[in-house]
Amino acid sequence: MSDSARGLVLKHFRWIEGHADVWAIFRDAKALRHVVAGLVEPFRTSDVTAICGIESRGFLLGGAAAVELGVGFIPVRKRGGLFPGDKITAVAERDYRQQSHTLRLQRSSLGPHDRVLLVDDWIETGNQALTARQLVEQGGSSWVGCNVLVDQLHDDRRAALGTVLSLVRADELPVWTG
Repeated sequence: MSDSARGLVLKHFRWIEGHADVWAIFRDAKALRHVVAGLVEPFRTSDVTAICGIESRGFLLGGAAAVELGVGFIPVRKRGGLFPGDKITAVAERDYRQQSHTLRLQRSSLGPHDRVLLVDDWIETGNQALTARQLVEQGGSSWVGCNVLVDQLHDDRRAALGTVLSLVRADELPVWTG
């Protein structure tokens, strides 16, 4: 399944005005189904109890992955959107665009026996993933790791994140020729 998912990510990936674009995967039901199955496949026997996803593509992929794995979904919101209840909050270091985001997670969504996997579309600096890990652990749950569509993470950041899996490495993507 993951080879099929990998091929579908590569098939649907494109560059638009110099920006990486994976949105076409969401428009193709077959591609989305196989990509989501590929993201959860390595974790089917790992006792994951919840999947978290960072706003916005992480909501879509993470929610679908949670349904595929038969577990709950935990949204990690960026500052500004409505998010009722007691929250755990942390500020992520700057991302690849030099933006820093305040990430929030509802405290009630985590329990001491939860084992949480992050699912997202892309990991480059790892700063938002590290902040999500901090939120999960601050909420008393265990961090399983993360699985993403595209991995562009530098090796010096991997140790802090634990398990990092992906369907495609960034150096496998077609080169932008704009």
